[in-house]
Amino acid sequence: MARQASTQSFTEVKDIKEDIVLFANGTACLIIEAFATNFALLSQEEQNGQISAYSAFLNSLSYTTQILVLNKRVDITSYLTLLETEVRKPSNKHVAVYLEGYKNFVQQLVKQNTVLDKNFYVVIPYSGLEGSVVHALSSTVKASHDDTFFLNAKTALRTKADGMRAQLSRLNMQTRVLQKDQIAELFRALYDPATVFNQPEQERSAK
Repeated sequence: MARQASTQSFTEVKDIKEDIVLFANGTACLIIEAFATNFALLSQEEQNGQISAYSAFLNSLSYTTQILVLNKRVDITSYLTLLETEVRKPSNKHVAVYLEGYKNFVQQLVKQNTVLDKNFYVVIPYSGLEGSVVHALSSTVKASHDDTFFLNAKTALRTKADGMRAQLSRLNMQTRVLQKDQIAELFRALYDPATVFNQPEQERSAK
C-alpha cells in the first residue's frame, strides 16, 4: 500500500475512470494509441503524401496536444525457440538449412542491435476552464473528483478524440482509445519499465 500511495503521489494521478485520467490539479486527459504504418516501405510519392498529411494534421490542432513515443525493448527468446522447434521437425528437412541460417542471422542481429518496439500515443488534455465559469472557479483537488467535472471532462475529451481519430485516419493510421486497464499498463511502462520491458513478448501479449 505504501508503494502504491508513493507512486500515485509522484505521477499526480488521482483516479482513472473509464477512459479518463483524473489528475490532482483538477485537470484530466484521454489517451489515444495510434498504430503507424511502415514509412520506409512506402514509395517516394506515398512518403511525400504522408508528410503533407502529417503537416496538415499538426496545423489543424486547436488545443495543446502531447505526442508520446514509447520505445520498448523486445525479448525475442520465444521467437528463437519457435524457430529451433521448426528446424527440428522431421517434416521440415528440406527447409531446415534455411531456417537454421535465418535463426543464426536473427541471433547475430540481436547481439549487434537492440530490438525495439515503438508505440505511439496522443494525449488530449482537459481543464476545468473548459467547463462552466462556476465550475472553473471551484476546480480544486476536491472538485476534480466530483461527478460534474468527470461528466464535463468525458464529454469534451470524447468529442476531441472523435475529431482526432478522424484526422489520424487520413494518415492511414488505425487508432484506439485506451481504457482503464490499458492506461494503468501504460503508466506502469513509463514509471517502472523494468517490469514490462524485460518480459518476453509472448508473456506480455498474453496479459
